[in-house]
Amino acid sequence: MTPLERRASVSLALIFALRMLGLFLVLPVFALEARKYPGGDDPALVGLAMGIYGLTQAVLQLPLGMASDRFGRKRVIVLGLLVFAAGSLLAALADSVMGLLVGRALQGAGAVSAAVTALLADQTRDAVRTKAMALVGASIGLMFAIALVAAPLLAAHIGLAGLFGLTCALALGGVAVVLWMVPPEPVQHADAPRGRLADVWRHADLLRLNLGVFVLHTVQMAMWVAVPALLVQAGLPKDAHWQVYLPAVVLSFVAMGGLFAMERRGRLRAALLVAIGLVLVVQMGFGLLAAGGAAPSLMPVAALLFIFFCGFNALEATQPSLVSRMAPANLRGAALGAYNTLQSLGLFAGGALGGALAKWAGAPGLFTATAVLTALWLLITWPLRPVGRGGGH
Repeated sequence: MTPLERRASVSLALIFALRMLGLFLVLPVFALEARKYPGGDDPALVGLAMGIYGLTQAVLQLPLGMASDRFGRKRVIVLGLLVFAAGSLLAALADSVMGLLVGRALQGAGAVSAAVTALLADQTRDAVRTKAMALVGASIGLMFAIALVAAPLLAAHIGLAGLFGLTCALALGGVAVVLWMVPPEPVQHADAPRGRLADVWRHADLLRLNLGVFVLHTVQMAMWVAVPALLVQAGLPKDAHWQVYLPAVVLSFVAMGGLFAMERRGRLRAALLVAIGLVLVVQMGFGLLAAGGAAPSLMPVAALLFIFFCGFNALEATQPSLVSRMAPANLRGAALGAYNTLQSLGLFAGGALGGALAKWAGAPGLFTATAVLTALWLLITWPLRPVGRGGGH
């Protein structure tokens, strides 16, 4: 990477890290802490307050991605982070679950993922873009691991309102990073032709990638309905689950070196297909453990989680990198907006699907469904033909 590419990658990864740390700190404790608020005895209302963020984010990812194509990436990112900070502050001041719901909805309205990813694509060459995207993914994964450990400790001292206040401060820190650390965005010529959104939806390989991120996050959310129970059955209490998650996440980032080696050899498509195959193996493995009858041992569960994070992190790096390469420059924000919209919808669908399958078919039925979904994803993605350097077969 050039010095400019390193600066862009580190600063934009930092924006993601600050924003996602705030979100992740709230999630592990939200359902328990929300019970202390008026209305907290209604599980449906608490669940809606927790999930409404994803719905408003899904609705606004594409419009804000398109806005970044037209009005500039940095303007949209700063605006989105300020909206996210305002939603966090509103939730911090809330005195009921309904107030938490409104704050969470406003948080989701600051949907800047597409604009940040598009700016990263603007400022990196094709040859190093997957590495830049992997840095973003690593920052998110690290924040997830930190939050698993820190959230219960912080909640005990500052409560849910304090966590939302901290989230507001982290978002404002992200604004400072945009203004003072992120390199200037490339100049967009006024006479440059504007792309049409229809071109994004007609592009077969972009549709494959959009479908891919939808399935990935559907499977991820659905499997997390059952994985904690498997860990408990394996003898690991809930408050010690981070002892499996943290090493699995950290070691999976070490394994990312293989992905970069494949990209340098021009085999990014192969890396994508291998990563999908890893996710499929994990779903089948969990299905066998769940159907075994006896309580599983801890080592197979931990090994499957490590393999899952290897595949998941590779996909989180390769798929947006491929979207940014395939989309015309004047449609990059729109294309990544569509991609992030399907990602958010996948999170929503996975939670709903996982809960329903766990209730009606148990863990074996849940993992059978996620395995079938992943196998169909692999078949649909097989004809993908990436363009640009590093996108060969």
